[in-house]
Amino acid sequence: MMQPLPAQGQSVAAAADAKVRIRGLRYFYGAKQVLQDIDIDFADRRVTAIIGPSGCGKSTLIKAVNRIGEVVSDVTVQGTVRVGDLDVYGPEVDLVELRRRVGMVFQKPNPFPKSIFDNVAFGPRLHGITDRGRLAEIVERSLTQAALWGEVREQLGASALELSGGQQQRLCIARALAVEPEVILMDEPCSALDPIATAKIEELLHDLRADYTIAIVTHNMQQAARVSDFTAFMYMGRLVEFGPTDKVFTMPAMRETEDYITGRFG
Repeated sequence: MMQPLPAQGQSVAAAADAKVRIRGLRYFYGAKQVLQDIDIDFADRRVTAIIGPSGCGKSTLIKAVNRIGEVVSDVTVQGTVRVGDLDVYGPEVDLVELRRRVGMVFQKPNPFPKSIFDNVAFGPRLHGITDRGRLAEIVERSLTQAALWGEVREQLGASALELSGGQQQRLCIARALAVEPEVILMDEPCSALDPIATAKIEELLHDLRADYTIAIVTHNMQQAARVSDFTAFMYMGRLVEFGPTDKVFTMPAMRETEDYITGRFG
């Protein structure tokens, strides 16, 4: 069975000023262990791509950072996950506040059946902002950051469900940005989109990396190479290799990484 590449990922990520630090992470759904002794850092204001075949634990890894997996499953977690100075699995953690600091965008766009305005304003309202003028400022800022403001500014009262798939996904990104997170997790955000919409999301990632720590799960090798600063390769619940994206793709240290990137398996 393949073993993780020790120290390489830790040293690279630490040198890049990590925002998220994961050590000795073991993750179980019921009795089934899906992550095995994961050590990895997500560098501050950089994009980390997580690649690997289906079922290797990619999505579970990012879900462990904001504990969203607990919403629908019986999970057990061992090890530590820290976001800045916050111990994510500490006994006093406020999950609402954690998920404000660590936003998530899912594989399939999931706008609420509300207006475009109310989708973006949902989080700020949840956190106590009620002033209409302040909410309007947040909605405009967030939609602008998500490269959507120019397309929807005249229809903020329209249903979000009337938007195209690509617009809905950017709306979901705007919704995550509205609460001013530190970290944005993306679980295959382009897999349900056409090439044009995908290109817009990738352009958006290049802009957002200036202000946010981003981790993106993707099956698309070309996308990982285009958008990320660091790449992690996972297999069967283990971290096999982690490093700067250009090195992982051009000079991988592990044979398994090379085989996956070149299409020999997976």
